[in-house]
Amino acid sequence: MFNALFYVNIIARMIVALPTIGLPPRFMLGVLRAYSRSSLWLLRVVCNIRVEWRGRQKIPPGPCLVACKHQSFWETFALFAILDDPTFVLKRELMWIPLFGWLAHKAGMIPIDRGARATALARMTARAREELARSRQIVIFPEGTRRPPGAKPRYLPGVAYLYGETAVPCVPVALNSGLFWPRRSLRRFPGTVLVEVLDPIAPGLDKRTFLARLQGVLEEATARLVRESAIRDREIFLATPDS
Repeated sequence: MFNALFYVNIIARMIVALPTIGLPPRFMLGVLRAYSRSSLWLLRVVCNIRVEWRGRQKIPPGPCLVACKHQSFWETFALFAILDDPTFVLKRELMWIPLFGWLAHKAGMIPIDRGARATALARMTARAREELARSRQIVIFPEGTRRPPGAKPRYLPGVAYLYGETAVPCVPVALNSGLFWPRRSLRRFPGTVLVEVLDPIAPGLDKRTFLARLQGVLEEATARLVRESAIRDREIFLATPDS
């Protein structure tokens, strides 16, 4: 039931958003926030999946990078609930999807061609600078794709490159959404998604040091959140295939 309602909601929101293509970007942001809130509401009502936000006060005002752990589709929409004006780094192929791609372009999303390597990093950075100049938050998933809870970390150089080239703080965000919304599964498990905003990493570190620090704090906090839910919702944790 949730999956059907979720995708109906997405399609309806995209249709409603079409007229905003000719309007200032803040109207598109309003549509995205409404989509995020309605999806979280559906999760709570239909699946009994709630969310506990921790450390929201650590998000600095103004432009920054947000390096978020990526376990599920959940965080691709839920972060609109706590960020003022976010845009996401996403794979270029998503921009080719009719309707979605048009709206993503209007929303200022940042596509990256993962096969182009150095050229892709330069283009991503140029686009990120444009959005940061508008005081936006750039959301990037350091591992580039969804990784199940407990999986060995596989951080890519893109986040370090962006950090080194933009000179803005980076805010790590840990979570355990994969326990409740597993990747590649239609099943949803009731419980509380834990999301923790960690202390920002100030600009100025060299890229290697930054990446080591980001991975260290993000993996430690993520493992802690997974353990906490394993104790709180043990039967759900044991039933989740990726865990």
